[in-house]
Amino acid sequence: MKKIVFVFGCLTTFINLDLTAQNWFHADSILHHIGYLASEELNGRGTGTEGEALAANYIISHFNSWGLNPSGDNGTWKQSFEFSAGMHGQGGRSGKANNVIGYLDNQAQFTVVIGGHYDHLGDGNDGHSLDPHSAGQVHNGADDNASGTAGVLELARYFATNDEKEPFNFLFMCYSGEELGLLGSAHFVNNPTIDLSKITCMINMDMIGRLKKDKPVLVVSGIGTAPEWDKLLSKFSSTAMVIQKDSSGVGPSDHSSFYNKGIPVLHFFTGTHSDYHKPSDDIEKINAPGEEAVLMVITGVIAGLPVDRKLAFLKTRNTSMAGSTSFKVTLGIMPSYAESTTGLKVEAVLDDKAAFKAGMKDGDVIVKMGKVKVTDIQTYMKGLGQYKKGDSTTVIVERDGKKIKLDVTF
Repeated sequence: MKKIVFVFGCLTTFINLDLTAQNWFHADSILHHIGYLASEELNGRGTGTEGEALAANYIISHFNSWGLNPSGDNGTWKQSFEFSAGMHGQGGRSGKANNVIGYLDNQAQFTVVIGGHYDHLGDGNDGHSLDPHSAGQVHNGADDNASGTAGVLELARYFATNDEKEPFNFLFMCYSGEELGLLGSAHFVNNPTIDLSKITCMINMDMIGRLKKDKPVLVVSGIGTAPEWDKLLSKFSSTAMVIQKDSSGVGPSDHSSFYNKGIPVLHFFTGTHSDYHKPSDDIEKINAPGEEAVLMVITGVIAGLPVDRKLAFLKTRNTSMAGSTSFKVTLGIMPSYAESTTGLKVEAVLDDKAAFKAGMKDGDVIVKMGKVKVTDIQTYMKGLGQYKKGDSTTVIVERDGKKIKLDVTF
């Protein structure tokens, strides 16, 4: 019996697991990967761009050096697909993009998929940036999702080079086209390069580089997609790092594609921030020791999987944190998903949107919208769904212990 040691900032917690190694991940390695992927040289890794191709080659070189097997098209590392960058697939640039796929064959009965998207917003001209002056600015995407790609690389390195032969095969996947609508992962599950029926689960990492140092919260979605998930994750929640659980298998990232094929999933996420989808998402703001801790949790979860059977798949109510509800209006905020506050905490207020014009501030907690009491993301969405463009309402927020009434026009 070994102890895994998590260290981030000045926080340390010890968790007993039946594992045969010590701390396998290092902040320097994580920063090295993110440093290249989020560099100016790659110009934001826009889908199908030269910068994304450089990122793909970087991933391939590491997969190859660790002895993984190519598992893309026709025995290559890449799986290509067509894309269009326009809104709803219309009117934008189009071309070919590539997933990068490596396979670790341990001659096991079942396979664990470990993935994350490696594309980002490029130079901000595809219409997905949240910066009002985004066009022509490089969006380096250090957290979104160079951090998740670094996680895939580090887990691939560990599982491919450790001394123990793991009881699972592993498919390591870096997807393109996520920012345009989960295009790469959807293409894979509809055109799989391995037998989907042999996959016991899919682990997804999207934005795992900003674990907060003062109140660390790791958000894990998909808890309801297999009976074993809740018990496994509960081992890792402590005062040093709280595991915030979300049951839904559906959300705005690549795990949704696998869930829709009846595969149990877990999605790891360290929370939103004011740099999301902006040029300011840079490496200087990455918490590498925090990501190290996230990877240790993922490794511990995998160590706890049953080896003699596949995980049983469970359908969940699609009430995911970010949801898939279509609204006629937007308030113009980034909600904080890594908070247990009653109400909805505002991580960031977006410039020139309805909330900004009404005087809402970063850190406000929305407790009421019109007649709807807001207690969480679901009730917030319920309240928002009542309005159309041009409507006005009142929003009550808590700020510094006081309730403040704001007049909002959508």
